[in-house]
Order: sequence, then C-alpha cells, then structure tokens
Amino acid sequence: MFRCQLNPKALQRIPRQLVKTFHSFQNEHQVFDKCHTTSLMSTKRSMLDLVNRNPFEALKLFKKQLQMGVSEIDEVVIALALKACQGDLKGLGLQLHSFSLKTGFFSYVTVPNSLMNMYCKSEEFYHALLIFNDLENPDIVSYNTMLSGFKNGREALCFVHRMHSIGVCFDPVSYTSSLTHCTNQEMFMLGFQLHCCAVKFGLECDVFVGNSLLTMYLKSGKITDAERVFLEMPYKDLVSWNALLSGYVQEGSYAAEVISGFINMVKTGMKLDHISFTSAISACGQQRNLELGRQIHGQAIKRSYGTHVSVCNVLMAIYSKHGDPKDAKVLFQRMKERNVVSWTTILCACEEDSMSLFNEMQKSGVLPNDVTFVGLIHALTMNNMVLEGFIVHGFCIKLNSLSESNVANCFVTMYSKFGFMEASKKVFEELDHKEIISWNSLISGYAQNGMHHEALRTFSCAVMESRPNEYTFGSVLSAIASSESISIKQGQKCHSSLIKLGLQTNQITSGALLDMYAKRGSISESLSVFHEIPNRTHVSWTAMISAHSRHGDYESVISLFEEMKANGVDPDSITFLSVLTACGHKGKVDEGIEVFSSMTRVFSIEPSAEHYSCVVDMLGRAGRLKEAEEFVSRIPGGPWLSVLQSLLSCCRKYGNAEMAERVGEALIRLDPKHSGSYVTMSNVFAEKGEWGTVAEVRRWMRHRGVKKGVGFSWVDGDSLNPLHRFSADDRSHPLSGEIYRMVEWVALEMRHLEGGEDETSCA
Repeated sequence: MFRCQLNPKALQRIPRQLVKTFHSFQNEHQVFDKCHTTSLMSTKRSMLDLVNRNPFEALKLFKKQLQMGVSEIDEVVIALALKACQGDLKGLGLQLHSFSLKTGFFSYVTVPNSLMNMYCKSEEFYHALLIFNDLENPDIVSYNTMLSGFKNGREALCFVHRMHSIGVCFDPVSYTSSLTHCTNQEMFMLGFQLHCCAVKFGLECDVFVGNSLLTMYLKSGKITDAERVFLEMPYKDLVSWNALLSGYVQEGSYAAEVISGFINMVKTGMKLDHISFTSAISACGQQRNLELGRQIHGQAIKRSYGTHVSVCNVLMAIYSKHGDPKDAKVLFQRMKERNVVSWTTILCACEEDSMSLFNEMQKSGVLPNDVTFVGLIHALTMNNMVLEGFIVHGFCIKLNSLSESNVANCFVTMYSKFGFMEASKKVFEELDHKEIISWNSLISGYAQNGMHHEALRTFSCAVMESRPNEYTFGSVLSAIASSESISIKQGQKCHSSLIKLGLQTNQITSGALLDMYAKRGSISESLSVFHEIPNRTHVSWTAMISAHSRHGDYESVISLFEEMKANGVDPDSITFLSVLTACGHKGKVDEGIEVFSSMTRVFSIEPSAEHYSCVVDMLGRAGRLKEAEEFVSRIPGGPWLSVLQSLLSCCRKYGNAEMAERVGEALIRLDPKHSGSYVTMSNVFAEKGEWGTVAEVRRWMRHRGVKKGVGFSWVDGDSLNPLHRFSADDRSHPLSGEIYRMVEWVALEMRHLEGGEDETSCA
C-alpha cells in the first residue's frame, strides 16, 4: 500500500505561492461559515418579527432560506414557520409537519411543540394530543401547549393533576393556563390548591400568576380574597389594575372602590387603556353619577380613547338608562367605529326609532345577535308596533335566530302583549327545548289576556316537564285570583306545591298568594301567609293592606299602614290606592284627603287617575259634590275618564241632575263610545222623572252605535264541575228549567215569610 510520507524539510521547499493559496482558501472558508451563520440568524430575527404581524411574509422568508438547501435551516426556523401557519395558512403547516418528519427535525422538541400549538389553535386538539403522546421527553413547553388547548375545564384540570402526579415542575405559564379553568364554584377548590402550590414554590410574586389568581377569585365572587392577592403583589401592571376594576364592576356593589382605584391609577401615573376607562364609566353608571362619567370620558378623549368603541358603548348605556337618550344618540353618531354592541345599545336607548335603526344596522353590514333581537323585540312590544313585530319575526326565521330560546321567549311575550295568543302558542310549540322561562312567558300571556283556564292548563303541563319557579307560580296564582270561574281549591293546590318546593316565603309567591286569597275572600289564609314571611317588603305589606281594603276593613287597613311606615317600609302608589279606597268606604273623608296629600308631600309619589278617582268617590259618598267638582277642576292636565265617571256616579246617588249633565257631556266628549256614561246619565234623569231627557240619551246611544255590555255572575257548586256563568234572563244552562222553578219557589217562600212577619207586627 502506497503511503505518502512528508518530510519536514520537504515542506520547507513548498512554494510560497502555494502556501499563500492554501491560507487564502482557509480564510475564505471561515468567512463563508461566518456568512452562513449571519444569514441564518438574520432570517430568524426577521421571521420572529413578522410571524404575528405578517405571517405570510414570514413564510416567504422561510421558503427563500430553504431554497438555499436543507442545511441552511434549523429547528428554530421550522418552529417559527409553523407558528406562522395559522388560519388560512394551516395547509402549509401540514406540509411542514411532513417535511419535519422526513428531514429529522421532528426529533427536536421545539418542532413538535410548535406543531401542537398550531393544531390547538386550529381547533384540531386531537392531532395535538397524538403528537404529545408520541413524545419521549416532553418539556414544560409541551405540557403548557397542551394545557392551553383544552376547551373543557374538567379535562384540563385532569391533565393538570396528571402533570403534578408525575412530578412536572410548573412554571408561571403552567399556573396561568391552569387557573383560567378554575373560575366556577365546582373547580374553585383546585384553583385554591394551585394557589397554595404557587406560594410553596415562590411563584405567587410573578405578575402573570398574580393576575391569574386575581381573575380566578374575582370570577368566583371571592372579592375579599382577590383584594388580598392584589395587595400582596409586589409588582402590579395594567392588567392587574384592570382585572380588579372589572371584577368590582361585575360584582355590582363596589362602584365607589372602582372610582377610588381609577383615581389611584391616575395619581400613580399608570398608563390607562380602554378597559380602565370602561370600568370607571360603568361604575359612574352604577352610582348614577352622570357628571363624573362625562369627566372621565373627557380624560379618555385626552388619552386618545374617547372614540374607542367599548368606551362609547358604556357611555351610551349610561345615557340611555340614567340620562337623556338624545345624548346617547349624539354620541353614537360621532362614533368612528360601531360594533354589534353599539347598535344594540342605541336600539334599546331609542325604542321609538328602533326599527329604523335596525334597518341602518343591516345596511352598515353589522349582523345582529340574539341580544340585539331581544332588545328590538322588547322595543316593538312596548311601542305596540305590531306590523314591525311580524317583520322581525320573519327576519329571525331567515337567520335561524329562533333557535336561541331567549329570542323565542321574547316573541311569545310580544304576541301575548298584542293579544295574539295563537301566534304566541305556535312560537312556544316550535321550541326544541322548552325551559321554564318559556313556560312562564306563555302562562303569563294567558293570564294577562284573561284566558285563565288556559293559563291553569298550561301550568299543569309545565310542572310535569320542568321545575316551576316563583315566576311560574306568580303567573298562575294571578290567573286564579282574577277568575271567579276557577275554584279556590286550585289556588290551595298551588300553595301546597309552593311549600313542597320551599318557595312559600319568596317575595313574589307570597305576594301572589296574599292577593289570590284576598280576592277570593279568604282573609284568614291571607293573614296566615303574611305572618309566615320573614322579611316583608312593600309588596307584602301592600298585598295585605289591599286585602283588608277590598273587604272594607278600615281599622285593619290604617293599622297595617301605620305599622308598615313604623317598620321603615315606604308605601308605593298601590298602597296609597288601597288606603284611600278604605277611607272612602268608611266615610273617613278628612283622613283620606290627608293621606292623599302625603303622597306628594312626604313620599314624592305622583298621583294617578285611580288616586284622583278615589278622592272624588270619597267626597261624593259623603255628599260633598261641590268639593268633588272643584277637586276635579284642579287636576293638572284635566281629569281622566275614570275620575269623571266617579263624579257622575255620585251625582246619580244624590240626584244632582244639573251637575250630572255637565259631567256627562264632558265624559261623552272624552269617549263617545263608552256605554257606562250614557247609562248613568240616563238613570239620573229617570230617577228625576225627566223621561224626555232619558229618551234623548238613548237616541244618542243608538245614533253612535253604543251598546250596553251584558253583566255576568258566577256560582261555585263546590263540586268537581267547573263554575257556572249566568246573566239576567239567561237560559243557556241545561238545567235552566229546574233552576228557574227553584228561584220562583224561593221567591214565593220569601213573600210568604214577609207576609207572616207583617201579620205578626199588625197583631
């Protein structure tokens, strides 16, 4: 075998030019290596800068580097390229997955970590899980990436438990990702345990961990614990302050703390953002402090957040609830950017213009959501916009928005308010899943439209399919109370069900029970319910006062009224109406007038038509007709129909035909179609023997097409059969012949008894 042996002396004879060439080649190789390294580093830096800002350009850089050869890239470049493969570029990510497997780069843990991140963000968690399970030595980034991909909180926390059990050393990212799944009561205890672990390993001082703990406690309603975490944080960033302020706002009763915290942020020079201003303005709304809200908005304008969509949305909401809706509209018109919340807020603020605003919203290209439809339907319902309601219903069908139960429930309520119970029932029946709120809407609709038997039947179906709540019982008890054709035994059955469900002391159900028993004449059971209520509100007191007033028990009414005020419970307009009615029936005119004057003088309650009618009736019953007429003439804005009707009834009672004629003419001018005015006037003149005037009043009725309604009475046979309705000369009942024979026999017996008494008295 030939071997080349170099003699040192021979080396000395090598031409200098050759040596020069060799050294030149060596230097150039070093320069090339240096250039290669510099080019790769430059590509990495450029890709890192572009990967979030412009992922497509980042991938173009990767392609350019790859064209120089596989040796010109490393695992970091591939990881950065995978990070850029989000959304529409995910297809390139799949190609890179194959490429990394073929070229061996998959063996570097950085590459599978980036692949898992890509699949998690692309909603393909299963593929990420497959990669994770194949990793021989996953690092903390691998675990954190998987943890961030879980959507189900329970599964995520099971994974956390596994990490802990195999001894994975958590870092701040691990704690931050884990704590995001511990925001409800069920998972809170595990969150508390994670807090203990963070303290044990000295990571509670990390600002990211602290912010996550703060958010967890706030979302779980643990305000005191959140405040302690916040105070113990050595460094608080903007996220920390915003989390605390937002949590206070969500809780609803910490408006003063939000304002104080915001002022501290300003004083300490903390850089504020739109979340800070949104929280502060929301707190002003909770305090109904519009002026301070405007001042904070001024600060937002100075810091370039004055036109930010979320800041303007909150300010609009405050204007609509506590200020002038016109201010909300002006602000809306000045907004540069409007989202679905902006349009929904202005729709709710300007209910009369809701339909035109909704049309503008569609033209602007903003799609409505279920909250938008709820606000719009409510506005149409309140403004009796029937045709527009049909149009919006059709639009919701087109967008498949009726699949949202809250939207469907609003249509049930809307059609009920318009009196279209068939349409309301149809919307209800088309619901895939009928929640108790849906049942409540339908039952309430039947009750409000006087379809009391339908309300009771629907209630019977509801209790078989859902668990009824206080609103369910409130509606059905209202139907039972308002209908004499339903036996009180149905109300007693509802009372028994309430006791079984533990709802008998609820303010809504107790008030409904009180009202039902009182209207059906069972004062003793009303009192029993009243005494069982632990914390009586004005609703409970008013229901009890109304019950006694309805039965003419003046002493009990006044006693309860004084006791109510002594307990620090302010009466409302309904309370005063019941007290005035009781005063009128008892003839306590001066006391009643004093109660009426105290409404505005002491409690700042503006009297309604019913209150004025009660006072007129009170004066009329006492024969003080002149005072009653003078009182009517002093009513701001002129008297209502019901007030004049009360005065006309009093004129009939005392035979004051002259005043009756004046009042009657005023009534007919207000409502020419109301039969009661004509009938009362006719009776006044008939009792005076002025038959010509009576005939003239009857001619007016015929000429104007006014017909007197038929009055009905009801009788409860205390049997399983329904109650029976009858009117004068009514022969519709199948046993009417026997009934009339019995009435004649009773009348004969009464005359016989009266005759016997007369004979006795003569003797």
